[in-house]
Amino acid sequence: MAFLSAVVSLAAAFAASAAPIPLFNTYRAEDGFSNADISLAVVVYDLPTLVALLSMGRLSNHLGRRRTSIASLALLALGCLLLLNVHDVGTLLAGRVLMGLGAGLASSNVTAYIVDAAPAKPAWLASVASSQTPMVGLAIGAIASGALVQFGPWQRHLIYVVAIGLLLLAAALIAISPETVTPTPGAWRSLRPSVGVPARVRRLLPVAAAVFLSTWATGAFYQAFVPALVEEQLHTRSPLVLGLVFAAYMAPSALGAPLSGRFTPAAAQRIGMIAFLAGMIGIITAIATGALALFIAATIVAGASQGIAISAATRGLLHGSTLAERAPIFSVIYLICYSAAAFPSLIAGQLSHTFSLPQIALGYGGLALVATVFTVIAARNPAQLAIRTI
Repeated sequence: MAFLSAVVSLAAAFAASAAPIPLFNTYRAEDGFSNADISLAVVVYDLPTLVALLSMGRLSNHLGRRRTSIASLALLALGCLLLLNVHDVGTLLAGRVLMGLGAGLASSNVTAYIVDAAPAKPAWLASVASSQTPMVGLAIGAIASGALVQFGPWQRHLIYVVAIGLLLLAAALIAISPETVTPTPGAWRSLRPSVGVPARVRRLLPVAAAVFLSTWATGAFYQAFVPALVEEQLHTRSPLVLGLVFAAYMAPSALGAPLSGRFTPAAAQRIGMIAFLAGMIGIITAIATGALALFIAATIVAGASQGIAISAATRGLLHGSTLAERAPIFSVIYLICYSAAAFPSLIAGQLSHTFSLPQIALGYGGLALVATVFTVIAARNPAQLAIRTI
């Protein structure tokens, strides 16, 4: 019960986070938001997430997984309430700040709850569920939002009402699930910023960081720039198409992730990143030529291959982890991930005043190339880790 509740809650958290994405073009058309405004909305979601990861990553060790999980869902619901009335950039940013805080709290604590409660077999399930549930949630949120915006009533409001209902359902499931840790004193002290992974896997962190950096930066590119790109380069304004394009990057990640369990973490990271680079080359080519079919196909390849690489990197860092170590490890993982999403988006948003979208996409391709080369050269396995099979 706890495993299912935690998975549903993490998926709901990220589905709510993706709800505004198909509306970005609506805000651009009806409220005059610019590409830089939309990019800033991505950044102000990511930065509070980083704050939450730095200061609250160990909170569930002291308050319990259930209480912190419910708190994260409540913050996301408050963010959705604010976004019900977006007509200016300030309201959009305020809602995204609350959602970022909720997502940050969920990223470390709900993911730790998933690993705590996961069945022992298959062995890859804990790392796949914890690393890929956010991708599935983002895909579900983007598709549902795109469909409701295009075909449903109350175009600017219905998706947020649905998201709030889903978050309340997830909170109810958590409330009736068993706790997996014994709360201990020291909750206030745990709020002091602290990050780190166990020494036994510290040597794996640079390659894992390269994987997270390139894949999550590309995900942020899809949030910040694909709304305009789909309209200007691929010649469609459909919110559903926009949601499907975003989901085409996120959803295949969950399909590729179980494949990583057939290889050691190092081999899976190499395979995943090489395929990811191939997908990025296809994406850049499609943007330059305006080929929608190639863009979707290359997006699916990049999405599936990022699942292989991210799951393998997560599996390596979780190797031999204890209950108390899991939330801090996920804090480090998502601290890197959200930094990778925020700072390239901030830079790209400023560059969007000078450079075209195809040129910005080329920059993200360069980042993928550097990360792939580094991963191929430097990927290593945890000590004495045997190959796991499905």
